[in-house]
Amino acid sequence: MAFRPAGPWLSVLRDRRFSGPQGLGFQGRGELRDQPPPDPHPTTHPRRPLSAPTPGPSAPQCPASATMTPVTNEADAQPHGSLLLDEQLCFALYAAQRAVTAAYRPLLDELGLTYPQYLVMLSLWEHGETTVKELTAALRLDYGTVSPLLKRLESAGLLRRERSLRDERSVRIALTGRGEQLRDRAAAVPATLAAATGLQGPEVARLREELWQVTARATKAAGR
Repeated sequence: MAFRPAGPWLSVLRDRRFSGPQGLGFQGRGELRDQPPPDPHPTTHPRRPLSAPTPGPSAPQCPASATMTPVTNEADAQPHGSLLLDEQLCFALYAAQRAVTAAYRPLLDELGLTYPQYLVMLSLWEHGETTVKELTAALRLDYGTVSPLLKRLESAGLLRRERSLRDERSVRIALTGRGEQLRDRAAAVPATLAAATGLQGPEVARLREELWQVTARATKAAGR
């Protein structure tokens, strides 16, 4: 089979630029244009950016305005009953002692006595001559507390101290005439205080008995 020479058509094909089939860009001399390679897996739907998964029925969302409120026990929100100040027996006794001492002050000022000195005189009026050791036991005080009281009462001429002839380590205490006379003036103090507080005889007796029971139990608890 004989072929015809290309003749002038060959030069036309070499010099003329044309575009091949759509989607393929050709230039003359058989060179491809600079275009990105086609997607091997074409799709007609645009790609969506990745996002957080949407919670389903098992994970309900809270409103944006909702706030987290800690769950607290109603009992925990209130102070413990045993730690309320006004429910403490010790505080009630302490407040009562201060109030009673303050009520005694104007009555004892007329006698020239302080409340601790008044207690010493009460013990001496009751028991008469005694030793320092016995007095400290009766007052439930230590020697370091009682000794300054005795010195002041002695300076006021209400009592005298003498060392025992049989035991020099023991000091005996006795009222003077002036101390004995002061008893008459002090006799009205208990009744005056009772009238000021409004406490009647039976109430005073019951309260005193209860307080001595508290004292005995507290002393036992302290191991004394």
